[in-house]
Amino acid sequence: MAPLACLLQARGHRVRGSDGPLYPPMSTLLEEAGITPLEGFDPRHLEPRPDLVVVGNAVPRDNPEAVETERLGVERISMPQALARFFLDERRPLVIAGTHGKTTTTSLAAWVYSECEADPGFLVGGIPIDLEKSFHAGRGERFIIEGDEYNAAYFDRGPKFLHYRADTLVLTSVEYDHADLYPDHESMIAAYEKLVELLPGDGLLVACGDSRKVREVARRSAAPVVFYGLAADNHVRPEGEITADSSGCHFSILDPEVGSEEVSIRLHGEHNVANALAVWTVAQRDGLPMAQIKKALAGFRGVKRRLEEVGTARGVTVIDDFAHHPTAVAKTLAALRERFGERRLVAVYEPRTLTAGRRRFFESYADAFSLADAAFFAPIYHSKRLDPEDRLDLEALERRLRERGVEAHRLAADEDIPESVASSLRPGDVVVTMSSGNFGHLPQRLVTLLDV
Repeated sequence: MAPLACLLQARGHRVRGSDGPLYPPMSTLLEEAGITPLEGFDPRHLEPRPDLVVVGNAVPRDNPEAVETERLGVERISMPQALARFFLDERRPLVIAGTHGKTTTTSLAAWVYSECEADPGFLVGGIPIDLEKSFHAGRGERFIIEGDEYNAAYFDRGPKFLHYRADTLVLTSVEYDHADLYPDHESMIAAYEKLVELLPGDGLLVACGDSRKVREVARRSAAPVVFYGLAADNHVRPEGEITADSSGCHFSILDPEVGSEEVSIRLHGEHNVANALAVWTVAQRDGLPMAQIKKALAGFRGVKRRLEEVGTARGVTVIDDFAHHPTAVAKTLAALRERFGERRLVAVYEPRTLTAGRRRFFESYADAFSLADAAFFAPIYHSKRLDPEDRLDLEALERRLRERGVEAHRLAADEDIPESVASSLRPGDVVVTMSSGNFGHLPQRLVTLLDV
């Protein structure tokens, strides 16, 4: 919502808005755009009467300003509706969707197109390290947008990505998530199928062919389909071995349109190789210069909170990551193994979302955290909102991991998590914190404690 507000202000609209207390980087972002948010929610904030109210999906139906908007009869729309109305008309939307990898792939696409001087518009759901901001109106024909599958607003319960009218769609993965919105896997698949069906016949679907579910969803496309991925049956894939060192990953891309080209990226993990393949595929088919694409891929440093190195203190390297789904946890830990070799790997995990705290992922979590040498588990964030029979059994998970040789610990709710974790660390360790929230700024606090 904050980047959207900044985009609208830059377009010449007069923007004001309300929220809870805001902190950097969002407060700084708004301040730089000349927007002073009103703190708290009060019907009087709608004075003078606005022409349009954009409602975020965190706003409930009984919010005082939402109630007043309805009473006044002021037009209201959701965030994705606003983005479509003001920025996607007369552009060619490039939408990146999927359960995993959206933010990194969207950021990488925005970086590559920018470095190739295509001046794209973009809106990213994270903070890219290399781009000046996470948003840009741009003047090029492309607008690159992260296609979120979560709902748009209390009055617009469908997924955000259905509003974006994709001309080109990148589909990275289709796994079950957001159990509070999608009652089962089938309902989530149906949402992705609808997204694919909206592609025009002269559009393009770039889909990760390593996923059986993605291939099934791709059958709904009236547009041409290009499969990318690591497996040999993809159109665009690595040729030969993927090598990794401290600088990143190195491999050759085999693409039927151009043959074989050697590429390097500064990121680690096979999932990031796949992300690079997706962006390569789109950029090549948009006719961007190959040499500039390769240079841009090699220069991209990633996104904050995606395998972000926060600091090193007392010989311990602290990494922060957004992983909250067991598949993402496994990919994160595998990438760190690749990057740091035999160093002791410690994972600290907060099951923060309503999906993350569910029993159905028990076996997937056991497999994922088996990649670590030690694992710490914070209490389930939404424990009280989950029925006991649906709740992830952290005690059983701790036992299972110990049976597999992983040093596993549950952290009590009243325990000082930073001090408990810091006291277990020793020089040479790599510790990664994983949560979809700020986790009480745990990675920064660990660096501070270790630095004493």
